[in-house]
Amino acid sequence: DYTAVRLYLSELFDVLSQTNYLNISTSCVHEPPTTGELIRDMDALNWAIIVIFTIMITITTVVYAEEVLYISNKVPCPRRRKTLIWVNGAPPVVALTSCIGLWVPRSAMFTDFASSIYFAVCIHQFMIMIIAEYGGEEAMITRFKGIPIKTSTGPCCCCCLCLPNTTMSRRTLRILKMGTFQVAFLRPVLLFLGAVLWTNGNFMPGVMTVDNGYLWITIVSGTATVLSLYPIGILFNHARFNLANQKIIPKFVLNQSVLILCQLQGSIFTMCANMGSLTCVPPFSARARASYMHQQLLVVEMFVVGLLARCYYRKRYGTELVDGPEIELLKA
Repeated sequence: DYTAVRLYLSELFDVLSQTNYLNISTSCVHEPPTTGELIRDMDALNWAIIVIFTIMITITTVVYAEEVLYISNKVPCPRRRKTLIWVNGAPPVVALTSCIGLWVPRSAMFTDFASSIYFAVCIHQFMIMIIAEYGGEEAMITRFKGIPIKTSTGPCCCCCLCLPNTTMSRRTLRILKMGTFQVAFLRPVLLFLGAVLWTNGNFMPGVMTVDNGYLWITIVSGTATVLSLYPIGILFNHARFNLANQKIIPKFVLNQSVLILCQLQGSIFTMCANMGSLTCVPPFSARARASYMHQQLLVVEMFVVGLLARCYYRKRYGTELVDGPEIELLKA
C-alpha cells in the first residue's frame, strides 16, 4: 500500500545517502535555495567571495555612470551618443543581473532573460554605431559607392566563396539593418513565451528534451543570434580598415566577447551539469550550481570588459566623416 511504498523509498534513500558511490541530498532534487537559506548556509569564505563580487559590480556600475556623463558631454551627435551609451551598457547590465542572481539564486532564469534581451538590443545598436561612425546612412552609401561588398563572410557564409559581391545601396543597408533588428525583436518575444511556458511547467532551463520548451526556444534564439552577426560581419570587413582610427576592432572584439561569455559559457556550464561533470553541492543542485558558477564568472569577466570598454570608448567623437587610404585599396 501507500505507506509501505513510502517506507521503502525512505529506507532506500537512507542507504544510498550513506554510500560513497552515490551521495544524495534533498537539495540535489529541489529548486535553488532562497536568499535566507543561502545566507544561513554561507561560511566566512563564501561571505568574502560574494562581498568581493558585489564590490566589483559596484565599481563596474560607477565606471559606466562616469562614462555616460563623459559621452553625454563630449559626443556632439545625438544618435551616436545614444548608440554609444547603449553599447557601453552591456557589461554593467550583465554584471548587475548576475549580482541579483548571486544574492537571489531562484531569480537566475529571469536575470538571464533580462541580460539576454538587453544584449540582443546591443547587437542592433552596434550595427547602428558602425553606420553612425561613417556619418550616417547617406554618408555611408556615398562612401561605399563603387566598392564591392563581400558577402561570403562569417559566421553564416564564410565557406560560401561562390557568393557574389554586392554594392551598397539604401536597399542593401536596409536589409543589413533588418538582419540585426530581427534578434532585438525576436528574443524578447521568445523569452516572454518561455516565461509563459514556465508558469505552465513546460519550460525548465537546462533541460534539453523535446517536450521542454527550453530546447526549442534556445534553438530559435541561437539561430536568430547567428543570423544577426552576419550583417555585422559584412560591414566589419570594411570598417576594420575605414574606422581603424575609431578603434573599431577592439570595440568589435569586446562586443563579441560579451556575446560569447554570456551565451556560450552558459551553455557549456549547462552541458557539464547535464553530463554529470558538475555534481550537487548543497544547497545547490547540479543545474543550480552550474548557473551560480556562470554568474560568478560573469561578474569578474564583465568587470574586466567594462574597464577595457572605458579605455577604447574614451575619446571625443566629432561629426566629420571618416577618411582613410583604405577605401582606395578596396576599390582596387
